[in-house]
Amino acid sequence: MAIHPTAIVDPSAEIDPSVEIGAYAIVEGDVRIGAGTRIYPHAFVGRYTTIGERCHIHPFAVVGHVPQDLSYDGSMTYTRVGNDTTVREGATVHRAAIPGATTVVGDRCLIMSVAHVGHDCVLGNEVKLANSGLLAGHVRVEDKVFVSGNSAVHQFVRLGELAIIGGGLRVNADVVPFMMHGPDGIVGPNVIGMRRAGYGTEERQEIRLCHRILFRSKHTIHEALHEIERTVQTEPGRKFAAFLRAPSKRGLEGLRLRRR
Repeated sequence: MAIHPTAIVDPSAEIDPSVEIGAYAIVEGDVRIGAGTRIYPHAFVGRYTTIGERCHIHPFAVVGHVPQDLSYDGSMTYTRVGNDTTVREGATVHRAAIPGATTVVGDRCLIMSVAHVGHDCVLGNEVKLANSGLLAGHVRVEDKVFVSGNSAVHQFVRLGELAIIGGGLRVNADVVPFMMHGPDGIVGPNVIGMRRAGYGTEERQEIRLCHRILFRSKHTIHEALHEIERTVQTEPGRKFAAFLRAPSKRGLEGLRLRRR
C-alpha cells in the first residue's frame, strides 16, 4: 500500500493493499476502498463511503461528505462509487440525507471537474457529467447519460438511458430515454449514441417512432403511452414505455406545460 506520509487515513478505513493515497489526502473512518484505486493528493473521502476497484479520485475532489440539505439531522447515511469510475478535480459527491440511504455512482462513470452529485442521487453505469454539471438532490440518472457542461438538473428529476443534456441548460423535468435535450427542449432521438451503444436499425427506428408519437402527435400523454405500449417490440422501445409508465414528481420535459 502506497500512502504518502502526509496523508491522514483513519485506522478504521478498510483499504486494499494496492491502493495509492497521495499527499495531504484525507480518508475518514468507516471507508472501504477497492483494489487498484488511486486517491490523488488533497482529495477527501468522507465517512461511510465505499469506493470500488480501479477508481481515480483526483485532487481536491470530495466524495462522501455531509449533504447540503438543511433537513439533514446527522443520521448515518452512505455513499457508494462503483468500479472504474473517475472523479476529477474539485468535483463533489455528497452522501445521502435520508437516514440509512445511499448516494450511488455506478461503474465506469466520469464526473468531470467541478461537477456536483447531490445527496440521494442514483447514477447508473457509464454516466458522464461534464465540467460544472450539477445534479441536485434525489436525481435519478440511468445508464450512459451525458450531461454537458454548466447544465443544472432540478431535484427529483429522472434522466433516461442514453439521454444527452446540452450545455448550459436548466433541466426541470424528466428526460425520456434515448432523447437529446437542447435549448428548445427535446430535439429528437440520440441516434448516434444508440448506434455507438450497439443498437441496430430496427431499434433506432422504433425510438424514432416513439418520439413522433409522444412529441409530434396530437395525442394526450396517456393516449401516446397506450399507443407506444401497443406498438413497441424492441428492448429500447419497452424501456421508453416503462419510463413513461413509472411515477414522476416533475413531469416530462417537452410535455410538462401542455396537454395536462
